Amino acid sequence: MRTILIILLLQGFYFSVAAQNVLKSYIDSALVNNIVLQQKNISLQQASYSLRIARGMFSPTVGFQASYQTADGGRDIRLPLGDLLNGAYATLNQLTQSQTFPQLKNESINFLPQNFYDARVRTSVPVINPALHYNRKISEQQVQLSVIDLDIYKRELVKNVKTAYYGYLQALEAVAIYQSAQQLAQEGKRVNEKLLENGKGLPAYVLRANSEIEAVNAQLVAAQQEVDNARRYFNFLLNRDQSEAIDAADSLSVLDEEMGRLLQQEIHTGEREELKALKEMITLQENLVKMNRSAYYPTLNGFLDLGSQAHNWKFDSQSRYYMFGLQLDIHIFSGNRNRNKIKQSELGMEDARLSLENTTRQLELSGRVSLNALRSAYHGLMAARKQLEAAQAYQRLIDRGYKEGTNSYIETVDARNQLTQAEMAVSIHRYKVLAAAAGVERETASYTINKPQ
Repeated sequence: MRTILIILLLQGFYFSVAAQNVLKSYIDSALVNNIVLQQKNISLQQASYSLRIARGMFSPTVGFQASYQTADGGRDIRLPLGDLLNGAYATLNQLTQSQTFPQLKNESINFLPQNFYDARVRTSVPVINPALHYNRKISEQQVQLSVIDLDIYKRELVKNVKTAYYGYLQALEAVAIYQSAQQLAQEGKRVNEKLLENGKGLPAYVLRANSEIEAVNAQLVAAQQEVDNARRYFNFLLNRDQSEAIDAADSLSVLDEEMGRLLQQEIHTGEREELKALKEMITLQENLVKMNRSAYYPTLNGFLDLGSQAHNWKFDSQSRYYMFGLQLDIHIFSGNRNRNKIKQSELGMEDARLSLENTTRQLELSGRVSLNALRSAYHGLMAARKQLEAAQAYQRLIDRGYKEGTNSYIETVDARNQLTQAEMAVSIHRYKVLAAAAGVERETASYTINKPQ
């Protein structure tokens, strides 16, 4: 007996560990393949690229710019060079007995450029711009918020996968219970038919046995449909084909040995990602306020142009040039737009703080409610097990009494119904306990969703 007991304990431990490993593998699969999770990963990648854009604003910007202009007509500026200098040049030529000083024509210069180009490579870089620093910090916090949002959905997905898996196992157990009830009903029919053949039974009992079999068959069909629905929902969470088979390891009793620890633990919600997200949101709003206030600070940008400009597409040492400069901007007045933005962001910061306070209380409440639900479900399971023991003993006594002629067939039907109902009650309450345990795990954020690097 001692050897048999050790073997049974080892088998129970093996199946318990195997069931946990099966469920964990399904959870890992859901964390990789779930469609909503993939969408949230895309949102995280988008936030990461926004951060790269914000960081890139600190780098120099290099661009090529070119323009071409030509025109005719319009205003002129006249330069009477001949009228001013020709007399003096003639006198000088007479004095020097030479033609060193030529006669000049009066000139006319048009204001509009003719066949003129300007091509340059401009490099610009921000020297002083506080708004860029706050914009980068806000982008970093948006990435962190996307990560936290991803973790929040992961925890909810873990809870849903566990609940769906337990629901599938409970549906399978319901099918087994109704199949057992079907066998008992068929055995009752066989016994009544034998008694009727021997002249000791009643035709009414055979009819009642047939009616009982049909009622159990209807319940069995409904239970089988529940199995199909539970399988489809579970596979939907894992993004698999909905008809794919599920490894139904016997894990409805996996958490029985852990109930004492779960029932006695204290509820701590400080590690909830929802609170981390709200704290991050407060910091983001603070940086947004600072960024709006930085509009009053001066900004300084530098630029360097390397280019060429000339008429008639000339390119030589005279056309090439470089230009370096600094541009200083100081805000003076903009219709109170910046002031209103600051007020608006300050209100957003206050709203985030109130949301944190309210959510903290809500999570404490929901955590306490989830623990109470677990305790209630566990006590319901204990009561259902005792009722099952009583129903099993009652059914055995009534069945033996019916075969001995001391109990009626109606009593045997009632005993079988009580047994079936008691078995279903144990199955349902066990599922409620497991689902409630998954709820407590969700409320306390105790499941490890991210593997350590």
